[in-house]
Amino acid sequence: MQQISLEAAGCTTDLMAAFSELADPRTRACPYPLDELLLVALCAITSGAEHWVEVVHWAHHRMDWLKQFLPFKHGIASHDTFTRVFSLLDARAFEACFMRWMKGLIPALDQQVIAIDGKSVRRSGRAGAGMVHLVSAWHSAAGVVLGQVRTGDRSNEITAIPQLLDALDLKGATITLDAMGCQRAIAHKIVDRGADYVLAVKDNQPTLSQALQDWFEGLESGRLVDQSLQTHIDTDTSHGREQTRRCLVSADVDWLQEVGQHWPGLKTVVMVHTTRASSGGGSKPESLRRYYISTLPAQAAVFNKVIRGHWGIENELHWVLDVAFREDDCRIRTGDGAQNFAILRRIALNQLKQERASKVGIHARRLKAGWSIDYLQTLLGLKPKKQG
Repeated sequence: MQQISLEAAGCTTDLMAAFSELADPRTRACPYPLDELLLVALCAITSGAEHWVEVVHWAHHRMDWLKQFLPFKHGIASHDTFTRVFSLLDARAFEACFMRWMKGLIPALDQQVIAIDGKSVRRSGRAGAGMVHLVSAWHSAAGVVLGQVRTGDRSNEITAIPQLLDALDLKGATITLDAMGCQRAIAHKIVDRGADYVLAVKDNQPTLSQALQDWFEGLESGRLVDQSLQTHIDTDTSHGREQTRRCLVSADVDWLQEVGQHWPGLKTVVMVHTTRASSGGGSKPESLRRYYISTLPAQAAVFNKVIRGHWGIENELHWVLDVAFREDDCRIRTGDGAQNFAILRRIALNQLKQERASKVGIHARRLKAGWSIDYLQTLLGLKPKKQG
């Protein structure tokens, strides 16, 4: 998938200004303004801090540098203050600011692939409430998070996905979803918003899943004939394994209506047969068939790329958050604290992803931000206040 550089596209937005409309949740005057807390939190998390105690320790070491941007007349707040304020801060309002900022960076999603998937913050659960579960929208080409929505304590991704779709300008985009999102109501919303979909099909849609399995088995055995059938094979070798993806795409979808499967705008059904084997041939090959429905036209090579690209949200977002940011180890649990800290992580990740001069991973870039204030200042696009 071709990468998009936000800077090359001429997209710049003042990061701190994007969050200036956030309301301070404290009801009385406080010597530590919200903008100072936000600046410290974002800079420290980008630089490697993983909880509020580390945030405060980092800030004390960077006090003179921080005063270039805001007054900090009363110094740095305690970690208890950070904990309290971010637990009270309205996470929905914070998320709305985040999405508006990203919309300023990427104003149009036409012809882009947007992957949507959920992730739990494993240690965020507390007595009487489950762990925080977030559904994110991932821009595959730019490699950034466009937004996220928290699922309700007693609901799942099916209710959160429509909220996330409503918050994005989807016209002309292609939305990819795993089997949890394979719901007619979600498909209708995507089509109504002027976008296309590629939906994975599994046993949560048993009739559809079985129908697709039977259909493609019939095509492969020769029992069924489909003049529209296209095939594309993609092979790569990495980490000592060879992986082959054989994508079959059919534009014959009328038969699905005969089994009661009416999906809005449906144009194609897809099967991807993946085989994995050790490059040295030392282990038994693994084989997996996956099935999809889509509103896209029948182009097997395109589907192979789009479907493979969906896993970027796992490999480039969820895995990076767990490994480079240790998100699953975070024990912030009070109020909206876990969700707000997660938003700060994603802001930091977006900025770190866009810095491509350093040929190192995200963890190393965080270390570099902690070592070099010039690098951190460039990453976040911070500009010192004019003196006087």
